[in-house]
Amino acid sequence: MELADKIKLLPDNPGVYRYLDSGGKVIYVGKAKNLRKRVSQYFTAPDRLTRKTRALVAHIADIEHTVVESEEDAFLLENNLIKQYQPRYNILLKDSKTYPWICVKKQSFPKIFLTRKVVRDGSLYFGPYSSATHARQLLELIYSLYKIRTCNLALTEKLIADGKFKRCLNYYIKRCDAPCTGDISKEEYDSRINEIIKLLKGHTGELMQNFRRKMKEAAGSLEFEKAQTYKEDIEMLRKHYGKSVVANTAIMNLDVFALAFRGYDVFGNYFRINEGCIIQALNLQLKMNIEENREDVLGTFMQGIYDIIGDTGASEVIVPFIPGGHFRDKEIHIPLKGEKYELLQLCIKNAKAFEFMKLKEEQAKYPDSNSPNRAVIQLKRDLNMQQPPVHIECFDNSNIQGTNPVGSCVVFRNGRPSKRDYRHFNIKSVVGANDFASMKEIVFRRYSRLLEEDEDLPQLVLIDGGKGQLHFAYDALCELGLQEQIKVIGIAKRMEELIIPGDPNPLALDKNSSSLKLLMHLRDEAHRFGITHHRNKRSKTQIDSELRSIPGIGEATETKLLRKFKSVKRIAEATVEEISAVTGPKLAGKIHSTLNGRPS
Repeated sequence: MELADKIKLLPDNPGVYRYLDSGGKVIYVGKAKNLRKRVSQYFTAPDRLTRKTRALVAHIADIEHTVVESEEDAFLLENNLIKQYQPRYNILLKDSKTYPWICVKKQSFPKIFLTRKVVRDGSLYFGPYSSATHARQLLELIYSLYKIRTCNLALTEKLIADGKFKRCLNYYIKRCDAPCTGDISKEEYDSRINEIIKLLKGHTGELMQNFRRKMKEAAGSLEFEKAQTYKEDIEMLRKHYGKSVVANTAIMNLDVFALAFRGYDVFGNYFRINEGCIIQALNLQLKMNIEENREDVLGTFMQGIYDIIGDTGASEVIVPFIPGGHFRDKEIHIPLKGEKYELLQLCIKNAKAFEFMKLKEEQAKYPDSNSPNRAVIQLKRDLNMQQPPVHIECFDNSNIQGTNPVGSCVVFRNGRPSKRDYRHFNIKSVVGANDFASMKEIVFRRYSRLLEEDEDLPQLVLIDGGKGQLHFAYDALCELGLQEQIKVIGIAKRMEELIIPGDPNPLALDKNSSSLKLLMHLRDEAHRFGITHHRNKRSKTQIDSELRSIPGIGEATETKLLRKFKSVKRIAEATVEEISAVTGPKLAGKIHSTLNGRPS
């Protein structure tokens, strides 16, 4: 059955559709309120699709669908299928590393330890933690407060009663209370484990109250050394969580999500709040491909976090804008002021810090002095390129009312001008003020020459102009078969927006980003270089018109005169005798009278 016939047969129900390529591989999964209406949009109005969506449509060979009861069910099924198939055109979580967890092992006299592998054996897992360092610090706090075992002994009450074990060094340095020899009962040990679980769940306020109560009881019983120990425990808890306390401790149980966007990459930060403390923070990176509205990205990020950590039990979620998708039993709020607003701003700040860290990690991949600089690496991310554009060329053309049309090409390598590679072009095949055709000519001439000479091609070409000039430049690359090897973009003068061939929506970069500043530097340098050449050519043309209009003066005579007198003005001021020393007396008289406004 043809693809068009399959689309006509799709139902008007909510559901999930899957696009397959010619090899039967799922390349995109989407959800819809109305399957037939949504899928048909991909094929009935191709001019309205973005360049990336058109690339998807070009690879669709077959369609599959699943009908569900509600839009909410469609969201959940879409999420599961994306995880199953990992389609190349969907928004995907890029950060696939294994995060550290703290495990409370299901066993007699439980051990508590750090792990990156979750085993479903009834043990309790807390996390994941973005930083293994933070997880280790938390473990150290637990060991200091509760003096539990770290050994691998198979402890049972019978073996302990039979005296099968001996105290180890940790007992003598007061790091463990030796449950292996019965120095602490199973009931007391389990009580400590329960308190540790509360701590890991973020119930630090309750633990501090318990420690204060025990401290007062010990002091009342004149057990001052014991009271001092409880006081030190309270201080350790306060010190560890002090930096995470939110201003209003009435904020009990919240989830906070924020995103930072950089081109086609998205950087997400998540906070889990309990009893006024940030008890968990996690970062994830996402990759956008098509249909990349920010609401869908936020919904995907939130679902990705919940898939990793499970349901947090928080009924309230703080976000910078309403996410796409459905989240059952969640009240989603956008705070505009107060402590919750400040908490959201902190989350946004952390998302941007995560973005900066990823950028630095990418820079570290290129340690030598010839490596791409930060702006080049950022530009790679912004334009969704496979390689950093270490070689960029920018084109501009100039003319005044159709006269002296010229073009310029400036070259940047590793984000810096390479002036020895700059080139001027005198327009040869275009008559009049036709900037579009002029642009096509100079781009075609430039890269046909590089191909003939087997020179390196740039990764990126920037066109100083609007959609028309960009279209003609792209046509030139297509004629040379270079449209896949060289990425070409335009930069609009008014809004500093980037125009991409085939994409009706301009790409707006952060006005303060180093990548946009690099592109503006290229554009301004191409304009300066082109204007200088155009000005020089106009001056030469003006000289040509004055001297060459005199009968008997050719290029050789003109060159001799300018070499002697330096300018037309000085020739006009010279005497006939001075001019005749270069041209002879008869021609000298014609030159003198013509330049001074008298008939020859």
